Amino acid sequence: MKAFFRHIRYPVIVPWMLLFCSTVAAQTSEKLTLGGLPAVHRLVRGQAGLKAPVEILRDQWGVNHIYADNQHDLFFAQGYAAAKDRLFQFEVWRRRATGTVSEIFGPDELQRDIGARLFKFRGNLKDEFNHYHPQGEAIMKAYVEGVNAWIDEVLRNPEKLPVEFRILDIKPGKWTPDIVVSRHQGLLGNITEELNLGIAVARAGASKVKELVWFHPKDPQLDLDSTLRGDLLKEEILSLYNAYRRDIGFKPDHISISHKDSVELLERLNRFSPQGNAEPFRHGEGGSNNWVVNGSKTASGHAIMANDPHRVVAVPSLRYMVHLVAPGWNVIGGGEPVIPGVSIGHNEYGAWGLTVFKTDAEDLYVYDLNPDDLRQYRYKGKWLRMKEVRETIPVKGGVAVTVTLHYTTHGPVTYIDSLNRKGYAVKCGWLEPGGAPYLASLRMNQARDWEAFRDACSYSHIPGENMVWADRNGNIGWQAVGIVPVRRNFSGMVPVPGDGRYEWDGYLPIKQRPQVLNPKDGFFATANQNVTPDNYTNWNTVGFTWADPFRGDRINEVLGTNKTLSLDDMKALQTDYFSIPARTLVSLLSKIQIDKALAKEAQARLSGWEFVLSPNSVEAGIYAMWERQIMSHAREKFIPAELTGLVSVQLTRIIRWLENPEGRFGAQPIAGRDAFLRTTFEMAIEELKEKLGDSIDHWQYGQEKYKHITLVNHVPGLLNAQVKEKVDLGPLPRGGNSHTPNATGSDDNQTSGASFRIIVDVGDWDNTLMISTPGQSADPLSPFYGNLFELWARDEYFPAYYSREKIERVTKDRILMTPGKGKNK
Repeated sequence: MKAFFRHIRYPVIVPWMLLFCSTVAAQTSEKLTLGGLPAVHRLVRGQAGLKAPVEILRDQWGVNHIYADNQHDLFFAQGYAAAKDRLFQFEVWRRRATGTVSEIFGPDELQRDIGARLFKFRGNLKDEFNHYHPQGEAIMKAYVEGVNAWIDEVLRNPEKLPVEFRILDIKPGKWTPDIVVSRHQGLLGNITEELNLGIAVARAGASKVKELVWFHPKDPQLDLDSTLRGDLLKEEILSLYNAYRRDIGFKPDHISISHKDSVELLERLNRFSPQGNAEPFRHGEGGSNNWVVNGSKTASGHAIMANDPHRVVAVPSLRYMVHLVAPGWNVIGGGEPVIPGVSIGHNEYGAWGLTVFKTDAEDLYVYDLNPDDLRQYRYKGKWLRMKEVRETIPVKGGVAVTVTLHYTTHGPVTYIDSLNRKGYAVKCGWLEPGGAPYLASLRMNQARDWEAFRDACSYSHIPGENMVWADRNGNIGWQAVGIVPVRRNFSGMVPVPGDGRYEWDGYLPIKQRPQVLNPKDGFFATANQNVTPDNYTNWNTVGFTWADPFRGDRINEVLGTNKTLSLDDMKALQTDYFSIPARTLVSLLSKIQIDKALAKEAQARLSGWEFVLSPNSVEAGIYAMWERQIMSHAREKFIPAELTGLVSVQLTRIIRWLENPEGRFGAQPIAGRDAFLRTTFEMAIEELKEKLGDSIDHWQYGQEKYKHITLVNHVPGLLNAQVKEKVDLGPLPRGGNSHTPNATGSDDNQTSGASFRIIVDVGDWDNTLMISTPGQSADPLSPFYGNLFELWARDEYFPAYYSREKIERVTKDRILMTPGKGKNK
C-alpha cells in the first residue's frame, strides 16, 4: 500500500479533513467548486485578536495565500496558519530558545539549556524588534498573537494536539515576541573552526595547517600569541556553545504514550495517512546557489532570479512557503515557519534570494584569572569582575537546577579552567541588535527598487549572505550582507588573549561589503565560493575559508554561454548533476594502467561518459564511489594523526595536488600520484562489488542500496514498526553529490540539499516556480504532509501563482476568519 501512495502526486481531499478544521467559535462548512477543483469552505467566527476579516486560500500544493485588510491581521494570520501546520516544531523552537528542553527530556539536556540561556540576547527588545522593520515590534506581537490563538484553540480542544505532544505527555507553551528573535537556529559563525585550528596549530604548527587547509583569497595569520598555552586548548572549552547548537535526539525513555494510544494512532494512520513525518529540528549548513540574469540573456526579455538554499532535508521541512497580501504587502516565497515575513521570494517590484557569504563574527578570548578569585579576569592591566546572571532551569524527573552564568567585556564565558586559572569567552557579533537570522527580510519584502533593497540589506546582520536582486526596471544586483567586525591586528582564525590587545574596531557598514549592480556579463551567480572582487579593499572583513568552487564554476559555465535562457534552462541548472571534478579526475584516470579485470572494465565504462551523476547511470555509480575513496584515502594519507578531526582537506586542494604532484607523492611524484589514483579506484570497485554485486550493470547510482533519500520520523518511529512504516518517507532515487549544482551530499542517504527552490521571471509573476519538501504540514493526517516529496525528488516544481484569479483556480481550502469580541481596537 505504501508503494502505491508514492505514485499519487496530490493526495485526494476527503471528508475526514473536516475533523481538523480551524475553529474558535462557531463554524460552518460546505463543499465548493472553484475552477473545477473541489474545495472546502470554512468560516472561523469570533477570532479574538483580529481587527477585520481575513481570508486564507490554500492551494493544492499547500501554500497559504493570506489576504488581510491591515498589517496586524496579516501577520496574526501568518502566525496562526503556520502554528496550525507545525505546532510541535514551534514547541521545540520555543524550548530551544528559552532553555527549557530539559523540562521535557530530563537532565541529559541540561547543558543545552545552560548554553541557550548563556547566549540569550539580553539587550533592549524594543530596539531589537524595530531594527528589522520600522514597525517590527507591532509585527512580532501580531505574529505571536496568531501563534497563541492557535495554541489556545488546541488547549481547548485536546483532540487537535499533534501526536508528538501525546507521545511526550506535554502541552504547547505560549509564545512571546522575544522567542521570534532567538539566535539558536541561525548560521552564526566559525567559532568551532577557530578553536579546532588553534588546537591544530598548537600541535603541528601554522605552516602545516596552511599546507592542508585551503585558505583564500588571502593568507591568514595563524600563529598563536606567545602568551597563550596551546596545550590547554581543548574541545570542552566550547561545550556549552556546542550543546545548545546541536540537534535534539529523541530516546525511547522520552515517550509517555500508552499502549492504547499507540494502537489508536496506528488505526488513524491506517485509515487516513499515505504520507509521513520526520525530525523537525535539525540545523545544518550546506551549499546554496543563487543567480540573477538580465533580460538581454533571457527568452522573455526580462530578468530572472533563481535560488535554492541548501540546508537539512527533513520532515517537517525547515522551510515554509506563504503568500502575504495586505495594504503595503504583496510578497510570496519561502522562509521558516517560526519567522514572520518571507526570506526568499518576490513582491510586485522585484525578486531576491540568498546564499551564505563566509563571514566571521565570532572570536574566542582566553583570560588569565585571579588566583584569589576566579571570577576576576585580567584586562588592560586590571582585574575585572565578571558579570553574573542566575537562572533556574526546570528538569524532568528531578529538582530544578540553579546556575550562574558569567560574562566578560567580550561576551559569554563558556569555560573556566580552575586548575590552570584560565577563562574562555566568546565575542559574538550576532548578540548585537539585529542578530536574529533572516528577520531583516521584512524590509526586503517591501523594497521597490535596487536602492531600497540595498537599504534593507544594511539591516541584515545574520547570517552572512550573498543577497541577489532582480527587478522590473531591468536591474540585477548582488550585495554581501552580515555583521562583520574590523580586526586590525589579528585574523580571527585562532583564539587570542583577552587582555585587551586584540579588540574589534567596530563593524564594517554592510553597504561597504562587496556588491555589484548590472554586471557587464549580464549575470551574477554565487554558490558559497569566494566571489569577492580582486579590487576589493577591506580584505580584513572577508572570510578565509570557502566552499569548493565547483558548483559556482558550473553555474557560471552555463550562464556564460551565448544561449538565450528560458525558465526551463533555469530549472535544468538548479537540478544539474554535472560534476566538474569528474571531468578532471576521469581524465587523469584514463592514463592509468589498471590490471584487475573488474576495475579495468569499470575504467572502460567511464570512457565517453559525460560526467553527469544522474540517478540511473552506472558510470555515475562508479565515479561517485571513487570520489568518496579519493577523499577518504587523502585524509588518511595527508592528515597527521594528531590533526584528525581538527582540519579537513577539500577536494579542490586534492585535485591541485594530483595535477601538480611534486612534493606530495614521494620521490617519483608521477608514479606516486598514479599509484594513489589506481589504489583508490580499485578500492571503489571492491566497495561497489560488495555493496551491489559482481555485475557492473547493477551499479546504477540512484537506488535504495546506493544514492537515495529516506526521511525518517524519529518520534512516532519509536513506537512500533507498523507506525514507522506509515510515517516514514522514501526511499526514492537521487543523483548528484556535494560538488554538483544540485548538491545532494556524499552519503548514500541524502540528508541535506535544496530545502527550497524558486525561479522568478520578473516579467510575469504567475510564471514563478517553487518547490519545497516534503510538504507544508507536520501532521501525518494532513494531505499537505508529504505531498511534495516525490515531486521534489524528481527535481520538479509547481507554479507559485501570484494573481488572485489564478490562485482561485487551484484553491483547495478557503478559510474566512472574522473578528471576535476580544478583537483589538
